[in-house]
Formats: sequence, C-alpha cells, structure tokens
Amino acid sequence: MSESWFRTGRCCLRRSRPTSYAGARAPANVALNVAALLAASLAFTNAHAETMSDALARAYRTNPDLNQQRAGVRATDETVPQATAAYRPTVTATGQFGYSNLSAHEPGTGVSSLGGLGAGGAITSGNFKASTDTGNIGATMTETIFNGNRNYNGVRQAESNVLGARETLRNTEESVLQNGATAYMDVLRDTAILDLRKNNIIVLEEQLRQTRDRFNVGEVTRTDVAQAASSLASARSDYFTALANLETSIANYHEVIGIDPNRLEPARSVEGLLPHTLDSAILVAMHEHPEVQAALHQVDAAELQVKIQEGALMPTVTINGSVSQNYNDQGEPGFRLFNGTVLGEVSVPIYTGGLVDAQVRQAKEQLSQAELQMDLQRTQVRASVVSNWGLLDTAKAVIISDDSAVKSAEIALEGVREEARVGQRTTLDVLNAQQTLLNARVSLVSAQRDRVVASYATLASVGELSSDQLGLDIVRYDPTVHFNQVKDKWFGLRTPDGR
Repeated sequence: MSESWFRTGRCCLRRSRPTSYAGARAPANVALNVAALLAASLAFTNAHAETMSDALARAYRTNPDLNQQRAGVRATDETVPQATAAYRPTVTATGQFGYSNLSAHEPGTGVSSLGGLGAGGAITSGNFKASTDTGNIGATMTETIFNGNRNYNGVRQAESNVLGARETLRNTEESVLQNGATAYMDVLRDTAILDLRKNNIIVLEEQLRQTRDRFNVGEVTRTDVAQAASSLASARSDYFTALANLETSIANYHEVIGIDPNRLEPARSVEGLLPHTLDSAILVAMHEHPEVQAALHQVDAAELQVKIQEGALMPTVTINGSVSQNYNDQGEPGFRLFNGTVLGEVSVPIYTGGLVDAQVRQAKEQLSQAELQMDLQRTQVRASVVSNWGLLDTAKAVIISDDSAVKSAEIALEGVREEARVGQRTTLDVLNAQQTLLNARVSLVSAQRDRVVASYATLASVGELSSDQLGLDIVRYDPTVHFNQVKDKWFGLRTPDGR
C-alpha cells in the first residue's frame, strides 16, 4: 500500500513524454512548449532502473562534498608526523667557498711584517700580497631531551585532532546519504504528483466535453460549462507547478548523486535499522553521533593544549653538536682547521613578562568553551532525535489516514457521478468530489515520501546512517589507511598516492 503511488511515479518516469491533451482548448504553442519542457526534464536513458542503494552508493563514491572532507582528513593526518618531528634531531649542513686576497705594507723596510713568502706572494719595497681560495663545511645537530612534556602532549593533541576530523567526516557521510535519500524520494514524489496532475487534466477534459454535450441538449446551464472549464484551467496551472517542482527535484538529485535520475525504483523505509524505542535511540545518539564524538575529541585536544602551555614554564634540556672543517683558514694557503663540539644545554624560564601565564589562562578558557560546546552538541542531537522520531510517527499515521481518505473519496466520487446522471447532483458537486480525491491522492504520495525521508533522517540523528548499515555495494573509504602510511614517515615529499 505504501508504495503504490511511487510505482505510479516510476511509470511516469518511463512514459511521461510530451503531453497531449485530447480535446484541450489551450493554444497549440502552449502545448508544444509544455511538451518540450517535460521531454527535457525527463530525458532519462533506457538503462536499467536505479534503486535507492544504487543512488546512495554513487553519492558515496563521487559526491564532491564528501570527497573534499576526505582530503581534509588526510591533511589533518599530516599533523601527527609534524608533532612527532619534535622528538627527532634536526641536522643542518653549511658550506662556504670564496676568494681571499691579503696584502700588507710596512713603510721603511724591505721585509713584510707577515714574515716570509707564501705561494703567490711577493715582497717588493716592503709590500706583501697573497691570494688564496678559502672555504669551510660544517654540520650542526640539535636534539631536545626534555621540554616540559610539550612534545609528548603535542603528539597526543594531534592524534585527538585526527580522531575529531574522522568524526567530522562521518558526519558529512551521514549528511550526504541523508540528502541523497531525500533527493531520491523528492523525485519519486514529484513525478507521481505530476502523473496525477496529468491524469486529472484528462479526466476534466472529458468532464468538460460531457458537460458541453449536455448543455447542447439543454440538460445543464452555461454555468455548469463555465465551472468545468474553470476546473480544467486550474488543473493545467497545477500541472505547470508540479512540473517546476519536478525540475527542481531533478536538479537537487544531480547535485547530490552526480547524475540525472533514471527510472527510479520504489524505496522502502529504513525503520528496521532504528532502535525500538525513543529512549534507546536517544541513548545511542548520546554516545554514537559523530558530532558528539567530535566534540569529545575537541575537549581532549583543549585539555592537552593547557598542558602544552604549562610546559613552557618548565626547563628545556637540549644536546647540541657541531663539526666544521676550514680550508686555507684566514687566507693562509694550506692551513686547515677542524672543530667538533658537543654541548648540553639547560634553559630555565624565570620570567616571561606574563606572556606564558596569559597563554595558560587562555587555554583553560578554551577548554571550558570546548566542554560547553560538547554539552550543546548533546542537547542538539537529542532534540534532533526527538524531532525526527516524531516526524516518522506522524508520517506513518498520516499514511493510514490518507489511504482511508483516498478510498472514501473514490467511493464518494463514484456516487456523486451516478447522482449527477439522474439530476440529483450538479456539475460543481462532481468537480468538487474529483478535486477532493485528487487532493487525497497527492497527500498520500507526500506522506509516503515523508515516511521514507523521516526514517533516514532519524537514523542519521541517532548517528548510525552509514554505508555499512545500509549495506551499500561499495568499497568503504578507510581513513586509517592513509594515517598509517604517513604517521611514522621521517622524510619524503610525495603523498602516498604518488603526488
């Protein structure tokens, strides 16, 4: 019962091509424009029908919002080796090479005060000149032994940020899947409504023809004809509105899924994946929802930031080593000088002008902010679960009521038509009954759509809307693969995928 109108909509996707109105009184150019617009909006291929699982699997693979978030997680992964680098030594090599020219002049003597001739040197009337190629090479290394546990806490903070980024990615995945399901159901709903509107036009055209025939034989008045014509004109207006709504839904579908819809199959609710009661759903959401988990990791990172700032008030112990080799030192040809040094250094902060103290206080306030943000996220998640759970219950109740309304309206319309044939009902009574039935069918279609959408929204608010839960036929994206590839890298400019 809950899929009947969506089956009608699926058929409409297959066969609702350029529309012709038998007996219509609309201008020919209007009918042609409508036909062209509808053909453009529903120009789907003849490939196999697409299911909800197919659409969501495609969105999982190709949605740009989801893919950019995955790239963001990979970028966050790199903060861990950056923090780990503080444990490792830093080595710097230096080198110099140049030209040195020495000259000296001692008035009144014929001997240079530099004492003797070097290669390329000469004494003439107390003048001395020497030219050499000078240079040196060296290397320095620095290793931090202790800095108030700032290195250790920095690595832990980076890991917390990575875990938080993964939860943000999971939340984006839920949003994309939920938006995909909504777009899918919107296309089904609007296609079904368009089909109902088109069929209503056909019925009203026949009603108008019969009313004119009865007017010609004197059974009804001109007022009856005008009422039938007015209803037909309103039906055509509703048709154009339904067509525009379908165009919008198709555009939204393409935005989320990546392609235009193609012969969409009926979709079912995912209520079977939900907890059995509202209380249990709230309990699960408080622990499993990605926004709550991301807020918890932000609290962890803020706590570690306090420790990092407090570590700046503690001593820092480093070992510094250096080696250097000089050639032709100080311009003396052939003179070499080698120097090697290893030093231990202890730095104890005495007073920093209040800078570090202010940074510690700031970090503590940021921790308080993160804790309040976590409480806010839990409150918002709980409200979302309660709201969506109520919408789902409402949609199920509305379906039952609308289904009963459709059946009753069908019986009423048939009775009014029979009574009108014997003169006990007017044309307006028939038109009103027809409109009541149409409204009931449109309401039923919308309620069926709302039930499926609410089930996906509720599953997302609980925090369990995922590709694994839905059983999508995809290769699941695993963020730990990239993390394990880069977390211990000592060097290398290329990303794991070769860029």
